[in-house]
Amino acid sequence: MAAISPIAGEPAPPSVLVNVTRLIDAYYTQRPDASVPAQQVVFGTSGHRGSSLDGTFNEDHIVAITQAICLHRKQERIDGPLFLGFDTHALSKPAFATALEVLAANGVDVMVDARNGYTPTPVVSHAVLGYNRGRRSGIADGIVITPSHNPPEYGGFKYDPPHGGPADTHVTRWIEERANALLADGVRQVARIPVDRARTAPTTHAFEYRDAYVADLASVVDVETIRASGVHIGVDPLGGASVDYWHAIAERYGLDLTVVNDAVDPTFRFMTVDWDGKIRMDPSSPYAMARLVGLKDRFDVACANDTDADRHGVVSRSAGLVEPNHYLSVAIDYLFRHRPRWSDAVAVGKTVVSSSMIDRVAVRLGRQLVEVPVGFKWFVDGLVRGTIGFGGEESAGATFLRRDGGVWTTDKDGLVPNLLAAEITARTGKDPGAHYRALTAELGEPCYARIDAPATPEQKARLAALSPAAVTTTTLAGEPIVARTTTAPGNDAPIGGLKVVAANGWFAARPSGTEDIYKIYAESFRDHAHLDVIVTEARAIVSTALGTSAPSRGSRGARP
Repeated sequence: MAAISPIAGEPAPPSVLVNVTRLIDAYYTQRPDASVPAQQVVFGTSGHRGSSLDGTFNEDHIVAITQAICLHRKQERIDGPLFLGFDTHALSKPAFATALEVLAANGVDVMVDARNGYTPTPVVSHAVLGYNRGRRSGIADGIVITPSHNPPEYGGFKYDPPHGGPADTHVTRWIEERANALLADGVRQVARIPVDRARTAPTTHAFEYRDAYVADLASVVDVETIRASGVHIGVDPLGGASVDYWHAIAERYGLDLTVVNDAVDPTFRFMTVDWDGKIRMDPSSPYAMARLVGLKDRFDVACANDTDADRHGVVSRSAGLVEPNHYLSVAIDYLFRHRPRWSDAVAVGKTVVSSSMIDRVAVRLGRQLVEVPVGFKWFVDGLVRGTIGFGGEESAGATFLRRDGGVWTTDKDGLVPNLLAAEITARTGKDPGAHYRALTAELGEPCYARIDAPATPEQKARLAALSPAAVTTTTLAGEPIVARTTTAPGNDAPIGGLKVVAANGWFAARPSGTEDIYKIYAESFRDHAHLDVIVTEARAIVSTALGTSAPSRGSRGARP
């Protein structure tokens, strides 16, 4: 495990705070060099991300991406409104203004927040789905400007097609290629008008994002049971886009809910720093969540969201911060026993790197398990059709169906899993930490780790192209290997790496879509010593395949 920073979990010192003025100046003044691959538009698993300080997220990037999206809309005959939202990162607001300038110049009807406020990722998904329900023409799509939980100097830009979830690879590749062609041409072939004209253009419309989303929550979570129980809920939005939403939820449904920090500051100076000494608004990190964990005894259950509220974090009085895989298991076990209107054919969805505890819970429930590659786009079709009741990722991202079995969102929603933690506590009298302990008493207690190691772009490409034959050993941590796979069992899609499975443990290795690292995920249903052996052998297998020496250390603190 990589060395933990001596300031991890401590309040952010002035030395780690981003210079917001310099960051925004660089957004407008630095011009990316389209001939440099690192400065081109690159859509990873969650859109284009980067920083203005290193030429990877600048005005020209947003101009080019937005124009490419306009061209995509025209080609696909998407002529309804585009729902546009942004989070609280410093680069998000200027990127919003840039995108609006291009969208208005292209005649796109744009739905912007009626309060000029921040809009969480799941709220845009909810709005797109709501608008398109029952329509065959004039359908909508969306853009969310956010780098998710990443540090304050980052910016991000995501496109949601009419299904409301993350765009599939063929869409993002098309947009990426057109955007880079526009960049290479100096963005001369882009339509654009000044922001003041764009804001008052007849194609720019105010939309009540918050009211539409909050008013509909009772269709997905049993808020009446939460209210009637008097469960005391603590919430930390981590300075993100959900701040105003939690206040509105508490007021509308009469919940005993306290927002412990409602500050919005683009430096995020109120955060405790993450494992590596950086500020990162990750609600699954014990270091970033140190302040809320310290308040756990004040509440029956507490929760947090990342900056665009597509990730959840649950803090229980009984166990402190509930690890993402643990909470996914608890949420699945509860939902499939307390949603009587869901069809018996509705399946459990998980990614290939999520805990096998979920597999055991699915067997216990008598439900089909659909295991897909990393990336929430793989759950979209099942959520829309109502055949997947719950889709979850080990990085604390999840959503689930409405109580009547209809689609809620097709992107990760960090708010409803948090509210579900309150529903679980209210209905059962036990918090999610206690529920997980009960699951392990019956199904076994896994040990899980995720390790990051450096990798060049060439090595990452080699890892993504590995075949099962690259694993020549027949055992993993002393047990016979029962499966070597580079595709996901649930849909036979490539996982972009390799997974090796034995009876009581497994590992998966895949390259990062946004950083020059590869990730090893591993789990043992025996003990930590067994897990350590799995990790050691996994590193050796991957290093042999990549032609490198096995790294002696990695990191469990970062998230994909």
